[in-house]
Amino acid sequence: MTAKPSMNKGQRLTLSKFPKKDRRSAGSKANGFKRLCLRILRIVASLLLLVLVWIVYIQWKVQIAPDQPLPKQVDVGIVLGASLRQDIPSPGLQERLDLAVDLYKQGKFKQVIVSGGLDHNGSKLTEAEGMRNYLVQKGVPQTSILLEPKSTSTYENLVYSKQIMDEHGLVSAIIMTHQFHGSRSLDIAETIGLKDPIVSSTKSEVLFMPYHEGRETLAYTKWYWTKLLLKVGIEAT
Repeated sequence: MTAKPSMNKGQRLTLSKFPKKDRRSAGSKANGFKRLCLRILRIVASLLLLVLVWIVYIQWKVQIAPDQPLPKQVDVGIVLGASLRQDIPSPGLQERLDLAVDLYKQGKFKQVIVSGGLDHNGSKLTEAEGMRNYLVQKGVPQTSILLEPKSTSTYENLVYSKQIMDEHGLVSAIIMTHQFHGSRSLDIAETIGLKDPIVSSTKSEVLFMPYHEGRETLAYTKWYWTKLLLKVGIEAT
């Protein structure tokens, strides 16, 4: 028979400080902590996956600009604003305005609403005023241009433009913007009650698209939140 190893006094004292019950409790706590960490990691991974799926979905929406046939004529064209530079439309905004000039000369509409408030970049003119000046230089009569000079977002662009349409008895509209901005603009127009809105969009040759498409992800996310508030009867601000 093999003799059991003997323990010295120090070993016996050490073990006596940690009875079997306490050692099992310590092991259970350690396992519980590991399970908690794994649960947190799973939650974080699930949230990151949801964020990734959301970004992919929004970018898909951004890339598929509305492809709607233009009618022979509508009541009004709406140009969505963008920044001015020294009170002159930026190159990107000029692309939207050039599209408006082209459609106006085709006879698609006889009146144009230019929509945009005051930039916080030192501009003295509102976006609407700068847009009007540009259109006049391109041959659009000033009497055909209606100004919406209060808006600070795409949602406000369209809400305030609809108010002008209602005041002037205008019903049908073509909304003009960039391709990356077209899907959200159409969704907003339909949500606020424009009748059969149509978006005509232009591809940009001057904008840095990775920035604007990335920014549109945030803007689209904000719009979905605003849309949810509207559906439950909370007025968007």
